[in-house]
Amino acid sequence: MLRGLLLFGLASAALCAQDGSQPVIHRTPAERTSVSSGKEMYGAYCAACHGTDGKGDGPASSALRSRPSDLTDLSKRNDGKFPELRVFGAINGDLRVTAHGSKDMPTWGAVLGRMGEADVATVRLRIRNLTKYIESLQVK
Repeated sequence: MLRGLLLFGLASAALCAQDGSQPVIHRTPAERTSVSSGKEMYGAYCAACHGTDGKGDGPASSALRSRPSDLTDLSKRNDGKFPELRVFGAINGDLRVTAHGSKDMPTWGAVLGRMGEADVATVRLRIRNLTKYIESLQVK
């Protein structure tokens, strides 16, 4: 239930560590974003952990058990070709990615489906547009 209904929103990734303890992520319900804007979805759903530039250094990253992936070098780590199907599958929950689907990171296909977008085509369009935005972050 927690995995499907909560996410790390960039605005809600306020970290509390005034007493020197481990920072804590404040979780809020997923907010709606434009279906067509991968950039807007990335900012709302991914940037808190992966950072606005995709390097894995978002404001919530220090509160996680493991550092989020650097999304800017996916092509570089895949012989120069962006692994579009693998990224799509990781976001959707088709592929097992250590952080995705854990308590730290929800599988976005399930989250988007529970946001009232039970239409599979709309959820896939969202994930495709988000995947395309992540592709645009690749280092040249």
